Amino acid sequence: MILVTGATGNAGGGVARALVDAAAPVRGLLRDESQASKLPNGAEGAVGDLNRPETLAGPLEGVSAVFLLSGYDDMPDALARMREAGVERVVLLSGSGASGGDPDNAIARYQIRSAGFVRDSGLPWTVLQPNSFMTNTYQWLPQLQAGDVVRAPFADVAVSVIDPYDIGAVAVPALTTTGHEGRTYRLSGPEALLPKQRLEILGRVLGRDLRFEAQSN
Repeated sequence: MILVTGATGNAGGGVARALVDAAAPVRGLLRDESQASKLPNGAEGAVGDLNRPETLAGPLEGVSAVFLLSGYDDMPDALARMREAGVERVVLLSGSGASGGDPDNAIARYQIRSAGFVRDSGLPWTVLQPNSFMTNTYQWLPQLQAGDVVRAPFADVAVSVIDPYDIGAVAVPALTTTGHEGRTYRLSGPEALLPKQRLEILGRVLGRDLRFEAQSN
């Protein structure tokens, strides 16, 4: 059994779907039962909270691998409970900002700390560092519902955004096979695009004449 944290969200959901498609047994960690309907078909749910490691005993029962999100309150305790439960490997979702190692950046800081906890846990580990998610484009939805103009910052920054399912495609072998222990993988989409270029593609798909306006960063 593979436990997926964040299984009802973007990255964790992509990993859970990829595991189901690979016919691997999947258990999604839920904060409450009401979230169970958001799991992909074929995945089971278990209630627990990474911020309260004492709630993880049930979700960890029979688990061989964990897909773990970064940034929880007491990760050393949670990781110790995983080790005690017989977990054989952990795959940590980090981010591209962590590779630069800038502790003054709040997001990079918690990702760096989380990776350190995983490396010190005594568990075989793999770290994934993806670029921004393609699903972040949903941030534009209110503007697209209101009209044909999208305003966004960082107009001059090209990013090779990645689909969460592609993160799952990398996570599956790291969770289910050996040979990835002690490795950190940088993940990206196939092409670096400016926000304006992403909007142009979206406009062609929607059949709409969309216009991008840059905001100050």
